[in-house]
Amino acid sequence: MNTFLRAGTACGLALTLALSAAAPSGAQPYDHHSYRHARCHAARRRAGNTGTVLGAVSGGLIGGGLARGGLAGGLIGAGVGAVAGHEIAKSTTHC
Repeated sequence: MNTFLRAGTACGLALTLALSAAAPSGAQPYDHHSYRHARCHAARRRAGNTGTVLGAVSGGLIGGGLARGGLAGGLIGAGVGAVAGHEIAKSTTHC
């Protein structure tokens, strides 16, 4: 019985190795257009993140100033500024 288990395990391991070596790797050929496209989208994402931060800070300051130091005005201004800053910065990068 022990010999039968060893032989079965060895056959299963050999079959697994043979099938995994024969399977395609799934690697894509290099495509210059895809690389440029990915870089452009990464730049667009970075611009959107920067715009979000700058918009939130400036919107919070403006909202707090308009509400005369009120917390609600600062929070609302930060939220509106974050959304506006994100969309404006994202729209300046064209892919």
